[in-house]
Order: sequence, then structure tokens, then C-alpha cells
Amino acid sequence: MTMPARAKHGAIVVLNAGSSSVKFAAFACEPDAAEVAERLLHGEIDGTGASAKLVAWKDDGTPLSGEDLMAAEAKAGHDAHALGLLFGWLKRQLPDHRVRGVAHRVVHGGERFTRPVRVTPEVLAQLEALVPLAPLHQPHNLAAIRAIAQMAPALPQIACFDTAFHAGQDWVAQAYALPRHIRDAGVRRYGFHGLSYEYIAGALPARLGPQAEGRIVVAHLGNGASLCALRARRSVATTMGFTALDGLVMGTRCGSLDPGVVLYLAREMHLSPAGIEKLLYQESGLLGVSEISSDMRTLEDSADPRAAAAIDLFVHRIGRELGSLAAALGGIDALVFTAGIGEHSRTVRQRVCEGAAWLGLELDEAANQAHAARISTPGSRVSAWVIPTNEELMLARHAQALLAAKNNR
Repeated sequence: MTMPARAKHGAIVVLNAGSSSVKFAAFACEPDAAEVAERLLHGEIDGTGASAKLVAWKDDGTPLSGEDLMAAEAKAGHDAHALGLLFGWLKRQLPDHRVRGVAHRVVHGGERFTRPVRVTPEVLAQLEALVPLAPLHQPHNLAAIRAIAQMAPALPQIACFDTAFHAGQDWVAQAYALPRHIRDAGVRRYGFHGLSYEYIAGALPARLGPQAEGRIVVAHLGNGASLCALRARRSVATTMGFTALDGLVMGTRCGSLDPGVVLYLAREMHLSPAGIEKLLYQESGLLGVSEISSDMRTLEDSADPRAAAAIDLFVHRIGRELGSLAAALGGIDALVFTAGIGEHSRTVRQRVCEGAAWLGLELDEAANQAHAARISTPGSRVSAWVIPTNEELMLARHAQALLAAKNNR
């Protein structure tokens, strides 16, 4: 007698593809469920070709072996099969789950894509046209989409955009003082890190209560860094603009720069457009100032005065932009730190909060040292918080919502 096949649960895979790594996670879900269930596993493929290394964990922190994938990748000797090998590995790790869709973080959605969308050939072509606006990220985001489309053409893929959260800002927050025909060509402030800000906006009521609807500045501080002003948990202003170069000092990106500097680099220093792009995206920021590292942890551990100078500039620029966003909001009720530096660097948080004392923020030093959720004193007029972000969960939620809507038509 033939036994019936065991029914499989659903899973959504989320991918954040970069130049030399692919971060991934899998979330349990059912076809008609309103929400994804628990995260099943997560990990990262770091490096390329035979040198690639996979590290992964179950959601409870138990390490998972990536030996099967690495052995196959080393045998292949190139990157062409990396995602195929990853999905084969996921199938072995999750035998009771069938992948129902893949959600991708795509940095730039331009003016057209202001919400998550299922990827079609037409959508992919439109996203390709935005590569010049995010040359450090967009090509790798789209390469992963193309690879999966070739591997599994029928598998739904959902693109989720870092620009989308800011799409509802007033025009004055988005506009540059340039001729109208240039603005009509799409040259405006877009803002980024939207998936992170969207997650934090959803998490605020549980932490801040009624204050969550007030005037909040969120500091997404990582290798990429920006600030976002929220009112009623919606984006009012943000420090990044037309590209992800603008605003704060970052790991290897310069942040705000007088446009005249770019003209000078081209005219007087004879740098090509490609050379300027490399300089501003890959050789500046913490790395360029310190000449040591783009990693805040390395700089904080260093006694080299160049490391201290890089941190000083990083903190100074946060303070200036914080004042700007407080002005855009007409005051500030709370400051939230998130992302790698924001969640883990006591020193940066302390210095930013001390610099914001003029706004009415009083740091609780013991709470900050303990990485507490609230790091301001009970009597502080402006509260300060540390809230871990979860862009993976936002990707999974958006994918599930689109897939469920299609199933319920």
C-alpha cells in the first residue's frame, strides 16, 4: 500500500545580496496566513567561488553546518551556481517546507516603485535603469533576482525597496533647487534604509506607548548610516538623498559633500567619473579619514589618533544632522538607535546623547553601558532608546502579504 506524501509547510526565503556576500533567512508561512510565523534559520554566504564560506544558525542559535554547500561550491570553482547550491542546502535543512516565494531587498525603487512588487521581466528592466542611482548595491540585488529566475522561473520573487518608506514625504523634503526639467527627470531626494525604518516604526508603540506617535528621530548607524525623522510613525525627512552617498559619514562613503568638490576632482585632479565614484563610495568615510579601517569596532579599539579623528567626525555629523531633523519636526520627543553601530557601540551612543543635551536628552550612563532598551534617565524630556532592527522580517512580511493577496483573489 502506498503511503500518501507528507504535506509540506510553506516557507519564504529572504535575500540581501551584496558584492561579496549574500545574507539569507527562511520564515515559516502558510498560503492564506495574514502573517509569517517564526524564522526557521538564517545565515550568510561570505566571499565568492571556492573561497566562499557559509555560516548559518537555527532561530534558537544552534549552528548549522554549511559543509555540503561549501564542498559543492569549491568543486564548481565559480559563482554561477551559488544560489542554486544555497537553495539545495535549504531544501536539505528544511525537508518539511516548500519555498513559496523569495523576497529581495532592492535598494532603489525610484519614483515608480513605492511599495513591494512581484518581479516580472518588465519590472526587472525598470529596476535595471536605476542602477546608476545605487551602483554599489542595485547590480548585486538584481543579479540575485536574475539568477533565481533562471533557476526556478515559476517561483514568485518579490522586490522590496529601501526608498519606499520615504515616498510620502512633502515635496519640499524631496526637492533640490534645480531646474524643473531636471526634477522631472527624477533627480530628487529619495532616502534609503526604508525597510529598517519601517520595522522600527512598527515596533515603537510597544516600547514608547503614546509617545510613539510623536516626533521621533531614528538613527540607523551601520556601515551605511542615516537618520530619519518620523511624525505619527511616517517619514518626514531623512539624511540620504538622491543616492546612498548623502548625509552622515559612513564606513567607506563620504556623506554630505559640497558639489563643488566633485567639480574640483574632475577639473583639477583629473579624476574620471569612475574614479570619483570609487573614491566617494569605497575609499572615503571612516576608512578614508582614519586610513585604518571602515569598521567602528576596529577604530574604537585603536590608539591611533587617526582612528579617534574618524570617530570624532562621525559623531559630529550625526549631531549636526540631528539638529536639522529636530528643526524639520519642530522639536523631538525621542531618539532611537538601531543597526550595527547603533545597537552595539556604547561610545557612539554616549557621545551622540551627550551632544544632544541641548534638546533635553539626559543619558543614563549605566543603562547605556548595559545596552538597556531605554538609555535616557526617567526624568529626561527627550527619551533615548536602543531597538534592534529586523529588515529580514519586513521582507518576509511584505512577500507573504503579496502572496496571500494573490491566493485570495
